[in-house]
Amino acid sequence: MKLGPLRRIAALAVAAFLIALIADPALAQEAKPPTPTPNKGDTAWMLTSSALVLLMTVPGLALFYGVLVRTKNMLSMLMQVFFAECIVIILWVLYGYSLAFSEGGSFNSFVGGFSKAFLAGITPDSNVETFTQGVVIPEYVYICFQMTFAAITPALIVGGMAERMKFSAVALFIPLWVTFVYFPIAHMVWYWAGPEATVAAAKAVAEAGADVAKKQAAEAALAAVQSNAGLAFQWGALDFAGGTVVHINSGIAALVGALLVGKRVGLGKEAMPPHSLTLTMVGGALLWVGWFGFNAGSALESAGTAALAMINTFVATAAAALAWLLVENMAKGKPSLLGAVTGAVAGLVAVTPASGFAGPMGAIVLGIVAGVVCFVACSAIKNALGYDDALDVFGVHCVGGIVGALATGILAAPMLGGTGVFDYTTGKIADYDMVAQFITQLKTVCLTLAWSGIGSLILFSLVRAVIGLRPATDQEREGLDLVDHGERAYNY
Repeated sequence: MKLGPLRRIAALAVAAFLIALIADPALAQEAKPPTPTPNKGDTAWMLTSSALVLLMTVPGLALFYGVLVRTKNMLSMLMQVFFAECIVIILWVLYGYSLAFSEGGSFNSFVGGFSKAFLAGITPDSNVETFTQGVVIPEYVYICFQMTFAAITPALIVGGMAERMKFSAVALFIPLWVTFVYFPIAHMVWYWAGPEATVAAAKAVAEAGADVAKKQAAEAALAAVQSNAGLAFQWGALDFAGGTVVHINSGIAALVGALLVGKRVGLGKEAMPPHSLTLTMVGGALLWVGWFGFNAGSALESAGTAALAMINTFVATAAAALAWLLVENMAKGKPSLLGAVTGAVAGLVAVTPASGFAGPMGAIVLGIVAGVVCFVACSAIKNALGYDDALDVFGVHCVGGIVGALATGILAAPMLGGTGVFDYTTGKIADYDMVAQFITQLKTVCLTLAWSGIGSLILFSLVRAVIGLRPATDQEREGLDLVDHGERAYNY
């Protein structure tokens, strides 16, 4: 039977290929994998997430904070949050991104260097790795996403000193704080060499075989890759979306600021209720919506981990709000809208570090615990110690962040429905040691409290010595809207 023309051509092609392999064995080797390119779905999700986190700050946080103070200070809160967003965006692209996410030489355990200052060397074709080998997103997108985290963190702080810290002091403090506190903490917790370098180094160790010298060299190279990370990352700390970097960091700074600035004039003698609980709910709801970008976006991919973070952001928040309402009703006889919204924020804070590690049932438990603990911190503990954390930044963000960070070490365990921790050197989920991980989480919490607490104390003291922290008593009574900005939030 004669071969048709197409079959004859195919047979000749196969024969030519086999002859080429015999002539050049190098062609038989495995082809080099292509350079990874961004997936459009991942890129679109990260662009959306960046916009959602911006929504958290403006208008979400600005509105939430603004309506919790008296009308004479509403505009000042909006201005302080808006200023924080704007100034940090500029500082981030000038040097903040480089300090947080580049190699820092001899100081690499604590802070990055200036190799990417002014976004040097970054183009629309530059990519960064996600947490999956071979998966990348455009670096400009990653810069924008992390920028929104850097911007919201100092904006959270101003709630602790609400109604009595003058704008000039805020304007000086925020650039100093993000430079010396936020950027280093972000580097210590989140910076690492990435999956590609880690997997390649581990593969070289495996391929060394019985060659002792080659194996030792490969192991040294692997150790060097693993040490190219921030201090907390080297410890093995788990912080999926910013429990330490954002919430504990800002919460302890707010407490330090509240103590140094002092109490509001008339506190305990004059009524200081929120001036619009209706808009409090609107601001809180915008925070919840934006938080999906915060948590689910931290997966850096539009995949299963993002879905896990999203459902955890739903259930933990709802559980915390209900838990707060329950204990508030038991303690005060009535559940309040302010309590429900504050409880929801406490749940959002607590689930942040655990959102990509805990299972949904664990997230519900975490939300319940956070709602109860933060209620106690914002009422009994705050009243007993007598500090004036005006908008409960410490009680919600620092305390809630600590609860979440420590709970992550427990809830990430596969036996409790968690994801465990992927080991890039073996290519599989590692055996999980809950006690060791909890200790690591505790060390990271203490590191953040110490770095931010001491750093904030120094910076607040410096600002106080240079320009002062608060206006005169008569100006404070008049309200910061007119004193600092010459405007009123409302004219009617």
